[in-house]
Amino acid sequence: MNTNDSIATKTNRAKKMMLWFGMISMSMTFAGLTSAYVVSSSRSDWIQQIELPFAFTLSTFLIILSSCTFYGGLKMMQKDKIRESLSLLLVTLVLAFAFVYFQFQGFSGLIEEGYYFTGPESTITTSYLYVLVLLHLAHLTAGIIIVSNVFIRALKGRYIKGNTIGFELALTFWHFLDILWVYLFLFVSFYR
Repeated sequence: MNTNDSIATKTNRAKKMMLWFGMISMSMTFAGLTSAYVVSSSRSDWIQQIELPFAFTLSTFLIILSSCTFYGGLKMMQKDKIRESLSLLLVTLVLAFAFVYFQFQGFSGLIEEGYYFTGPESTITTSYLYVLVLLHLAHLTAGIIIVSNVFIRALKGRYIKGNTIGFELALTFWHFLDILWVYLFLFVSFYR
């Protein structure tokens, strides 16, 4: 680290490092859960393949699209196109809420197929599935709060003259949530 760096540069670097530490720890949590999923799959009562409802596929498309609109919002903000940036941030929020809606539609589909989280009809397989998805939704809720905060700060003109570190950090976290969901979706869909 250069000792001549400004306080703002050092602060921004520290914020980025803290975000990365948080994302790495979240990754380790999900790595542990998916490892436990793999180990548990050798149990005799394990359901070999659960066909995920289409709502989960649709929600995957929506979260990928939301990352694109969020990225576009940052690019517009960096070009001082505030109105376009705000529009893209609003679309990102709508897509995020649509993602959550279709996640719950997916849960409804699982329940209709007889796959329960707890109770006498539940299995270890379905319990793992629900934990993975619900834990991701908890993190996504934090992401929605962060995107909302970015939107409000953008409305107040806080990201002017290249001061977009908060926007950039939020975008990095949102991309992380996107990648994490795609990993979980593909893992549950194709692991046998």
